[in-house]
Amino acid sequence: MWRRHLLRRLLPPPAAAATSPLAAIRRLSTIPESNPTTSLASTLAGALATLSSNPPPATSPDAYFSLHFSDISPTNALLAETLSLSPPATSRAAAELFRFLVRRRSLHPADSALAPVVRHLGRRRDFSAVRSLIQEFPSALGPATLDAYLLHLARAGRPTDAVKVFDELPVQLRTRETLTSLVSSLSSEGCPSHAERVVKKVANEIFPDDNICTSLVSGYANAGKLDHALRLIGETRSGGFQPGLDAYNAVLDCICRLCRKKDPLRMSVEAEKFLVDMEANGIPRDAGTFRVLITNLCKIRKTVDAMNLFQRMGEWGCSPDADTYLVLIRSLYQAARISEGDEMMTWMCSAGFGDKLDRKAYYGFVKILCGIERVEHAVKVFRMMKGYGYAPGTKSYSLLIEKLSRHNLGDRANALFREAVARGVTVTPGVYKIDKKYVKAKKEKKVKKRLTLPEKKRLKSKRLYKLRMSFVKKPKRRMVRG
Repeated sequence: MWRRHLLRRLLPPPAAAATSPLAAIRRLSTIPESNPTTSLASTLAGALATLSSNPPPATSPDAYFSLHFSDISPTNALLAETLSLSPPATSRAAAELFRFLVRRRSLHPADSALAPVVRHLGRRRDFSAVRSLIQEFPSALGPATLDAYLLHLARAGRPTDAVKVFDELPVQLRTRETLTSLVSSLSSEGCPSHAERVVKKVANEIFPDDNICTSLVSGYANAGKLDHALRLIGETRSGGFQPGLDAYNAVLDCICRLCRKKDPLRMSVEAEKFLVDMEANGIPRDAGTFRVLITNLCKIRKTVDAMNLFQRMGEWGCSPDADTYLVLIRSLYQAARISEGDEMMTWMCSAGFGDKLDRKAYYGFVKILCGIERVEHAVKVFRMMKGYGYAPGTKSYSLLIEKLSRHNLGDRANALFREAVARGVTVTPGVYKIDKKYVKAKKEKKVKKRLTLPEKKRLKSKRLYKLRMSFVKKPKRRMVRG
């Protein structure tokens, strides 16, 4: 009997449980929301990892996919999400998955479907698999696939192969857009000489335009080859058109970087010469030009000149961008001009770039302030970061805990450690040595030593002897004349 009464007290009546709306709402709210597309993509990614395991499964990839995924209806978005969730060593399995989906006619072999596969294989540098896919599905080759293929070949340090791919393209794909993609990929990855040779080789077929010349000049300037960049600007001017403003900004940055390396005192003079040349050719300054100048001035610790240039941007009708604000805030904090750095942060938010102050930017500020031993202000910026909704990571917590411990602020460091643990941030506890500058030295009290009777007599005799000698007249020295 007592068991029956206990069960009645513990369990609610069945009618009430069925009719209670709150209980139904509570049950519905506890059901986890799941996206079927994401779950299917994660399942496919797990299958790719299984196929790429060592040793591989006994069945072939085609039979494996037919056995487990014969009823799926894939889309281009599903394929792209699957490849983004796949582990690094799944290049061959990804190619087999694409072949399986096309073979079953559940995925059309188009450019939009092949491009994510080529990006996935290119990040793994499996270019033989890319080549075989392009040879097997030539109709799927399009601008997006070519952009991904050429870019990853250039990133892998294989510019000759990228040029060879362009040379072997059919006539309908050897367009100005493809040439522009090849030139920009090679120039951005430090191979502008290969890009220039390709442009000169196909000049009779595709005459270079402003975008191609801008990419070439920017590539040479970013590689530090100032002579080639200036030569190309001269050739472009003689051809009757001007390279873009991005090319001039890249050359200006190259001049500043070379001056910083060789003679920082000449940087302002050489930059002013190039700016005069720009104005003579009708090229106005823009926000990028001022960003280049301010960045290089801050790197040689000329914060005052950078601030003067920042205040004069309105004379040319330019407004600073987010990168300019961030560079100036870092430089002001580095120069220990804390109040001006805070004011610049306020100006940045009022200019509409508050979203650029993300967790990475705040961590950079905290790191600089800890480096110049301004830990109190670093904690203030850290609280500001949390106030704006950016959750600090392991690096921010570890850096502040170490600095507070070294500044003999162990209680605050322990509180910060407990806060990190409560937030779920992995912070490794450590033992830090307190800096001697922040340890208060205890003043030792001087205790007067009590003299013994023999010592008192000895001291008294010495005093009497000195007193007696002070009354004794010393004989005057006579000078002997020779």
